Amino acid sequence: MPTSPVRTAIFPVAGLGTRFLPATKATPKELLPVIDTPLIQYAIDEAREAGIERMIFVSHPSKSAIERYVRHDADLSRTLRLKGKNKIARSLESAALDEAEHDVVFVMQDEPLGLGHAVNCAAPHVLPGAVAVILPDDLIVGRKGCIKEMVDAYAKGEAGHMVASMEVEEEAVSSYGVLAPTRTEGRLIFASGMVEKPEPADAPSRHAVVGRYVLDGSIFADLDALTPGAGGEYQLTDAIAAGTRRIGLAGFAFSGRRFDCGSKQGMLAATLFMASLDPAYADVLSEFCAQPADMTEAA
Repeated sequence: MPTSPVRTAIFPVAGLGTRFLPATKATPKELLPVIDTPLIQYAIDEAREAGIERMIFVSHPSKSAIERYVRHDADLSRTLRLKGKNKIARSLESAALDEAEHDVVFVMQDEPLGLGHAVNCAAPHVLPGAVAVILPDDLIVGRKGCIKEMVDAYAKGEAGHMVASMEVEEEAVSSYGVLAPTRTEGRLIFASGMVEKPEPADAPSRHAVVGRYVLDGSIFADLDALTPGAGGEYQLTDAIAAGTRRIGLAGFAFSGRRFDCGSKQGMLAATLFMASLDPAYADVLSEFCAQPADMTEAA
């Protein structure tokens, strides 16, 4: 496994996925598939590519299915092989985390107290150095994984905290944290801070922050020092802002395409995009995209 300056990745997966109810009543949103691959698998594969050693999943007691999915299921593999389904067994074994190569840790966030609280739940288990935070419902597809790109850039030592950033339309800035840039060097957008969900007229830029972070280890001291904000939640952006004054902040303009799979529209867009890359779905796409659907035919 390649070495990495970032050895730990944190996956906050405790959210209840209310926007996808009733589908998420029994199935965690992180296990919802884009065609046939669950969102959590894309996130895991990103971390693997980046050379991450320890993967910490901050989950909820009601979402035990995630742990079952992440870990190797020897009984299922054996049953599939006995039935002659060796290809499927190999695929499942490849998707699961091999605990001979990666540390796998599950911790529980019993109450929805914000992203900052979720990240801080992982603090006792992180390895020394910077940590990656990966939000699985932000799907970023590219030739190189977003976290791999960020870890490579972070290794140059120019940023204390690094956040994934993309330019959005002016009218969309109020849905994001937005960087206040000071200068740009290549793909790095150095910033004096972030403004959370500004009105378009007040936004310092159109550089929006999305769900990938590489954070200096001091983030946990800043999280410990936070006081809760609206709704009693502890916000990761507040802890990043506190560290920015000491160690700096940079956005990273990743090369991939991002889909907000926390929304139904984003999930549909991701599914259509992935289907468009596979010739096996060409006939289906052409049939339903060439003309409006007629619901009377389905009645």
